[in-house]
Parts: sequence; C-alpha cells; structure tokens
Amino acid sequence: MEAVVLAAGYATRLRPLTNRVAKPLLPLAGRPMLDYLADKIDEVGDVEAIHVVTNSRFAADFEAWASSRSGRVPVRVHDDGTTSNNDRLGAIGDLRFVIERGGLEDEDLLVVAGDNLFDFSLEEYVAFWRSRGGSAIGVHDVGDLDLARRYGIVELDDSDRVVSLVEKPERPASTLASIAAYLFPAEHAALVRQYLEEGNAPDQPGRFVVWLYPRVPVHGYRFQGDWLDIGDREQLLEADNRMRRRAGLSEQAEYSLQPSRT
Repeated sequence: MEAVVLAAGYATRLRPLTNRVAKPLLPLAGRPMLDYLADKIDEVGDVEAIHVVTNSRFAADFEAWASSRSGRVPVRVHDDGTTSNNDRLGAIGDLRFVIERGGLEDEDLLVVAGDNLFDFSLEEYVAFWRSRGGSAIGVHDVGDLDLARRYGIVELDDSDRVVSLVEKPERPASTLASIAAYLFPAEHAALVRQYLEEGNAPDQPGRFVVWLYPRVPVHGYRFQGDWLDIGDREQLLEADNRMRRRAGLSEQAEYSLQPSRT
C-alpha cells in the first residue's frame, strides 16, 4: 500500500499566511501541520511510502520538510507543475498525476488531504477496510444539520455500505459527513482516469467517490474523536490551540506563524 497526501491547493481563504507558506506546512504548536498526519500514516504497517503531491510554488518547501523528517515511512514529493489557483489540476487531477508520475497503478492507496487533523487510528481504518472489501471513506457525525451543509453527507446501510453521498446538500439527510480520508484498492484507484476522461470535475476528492459508489462497493468507517478540516483562520487557530494544549503550551489569542512556545 502507498499513501498519497493531497497538498497542491493554494488555500486562498488563509491568505496572506499562505502567500509564503503552504497550508499543510503551517505550524501547529511549533510543528508543521503535515507532521501530525505523517505520524498517523507511519502507524500503518502496510504503507511503504508517503507520496506528497504539491505545486511548483511550494515543492521546494515540501522537499525540505521531507528531508528533515525522521519518520518510519519514506516521503516522496511530486511537483504537479502548477503555479497558481488558475492553473491548478484539482485534487482528483492531482491524484491521477501522482498515480502516473509515481508508478502507483498497481498499488492500493490510502489518500488523505493534507489539511485534515484527526484523532482516529489509520491502522484501525485499514483493518476495517480489509474486512469489508471494496473502497472506504472516513465518516464523522458532525451533530448539526446546519454544519452538515458544508460537507459531503453520507447514508450507510446496515453493513456500512454507502447508499447515498451528496456534496454540500441544501437539505442534509443526516449529519454523517465524509472526510477526505479514502482507501482504494488498485482496481478502484485506476477508475480515476475514467472519471476524468468522462469530463467530470477534477476538484474536491469527494466528487470522485460520489461517482464511484454506485459502480463499486464503498463502505463508511465511522470514527470517534476529534476532527478538524482546516479551511479558515478560525479553524486554524482552533487547531493550533488544540495542539498547544496537548503539548503543554499556552494558548494563543491570534494565530501567528511564529507563536510563543511558552
């Protein structure tokens, strides 16, 4: 199995912070956000390498991060050649790019967005996936219908198979949200090419799963614990302070690239 981290976006809602630093490399309690995700991936014994797909603006920064990391799993950085929000490939386009560029056509894939912060065990998620077969998505009950409108909302049957997945519904059928953490066997990952060749939208990885689940089995892994999808300054500050509390550091009133470590 290979892990793919989607990290090629330009995070326009976090500007000017992300004019100089890629969102997954923004510090949380003094460590790059991506460190926490890579630590989780390191725990998955089946994963042989982490493939980080990014853009030309920040590829050198990710290379520097990868070279300084001392985790169990080696990291490969893939530059998708884009330079702005206007020429980006989109998350699904980047997934196709890294599959082809990295020679991952025959590999099972763990695919995670680089701005996700969560508590659940990816090793346990992989065990769930293997017990069900097909593909899998992580799902989390956000507990609020208004909040559910921001996410892909999932309905599962008694065997946890996805029977409905709607991106950002106006009237959510539930509060069970899909997060950007996916497991695809090699034969399902190969369908990314067909999805794109049919002219479907290349952005938002959940759209591929919306297309996929009527065609092949996709199961939802219900996880407990905290999850943050870091999209704006408020969520970034919350994530920073959460990690600072866990590290025994004082909280910040406002997010800074160089926070106090006291």
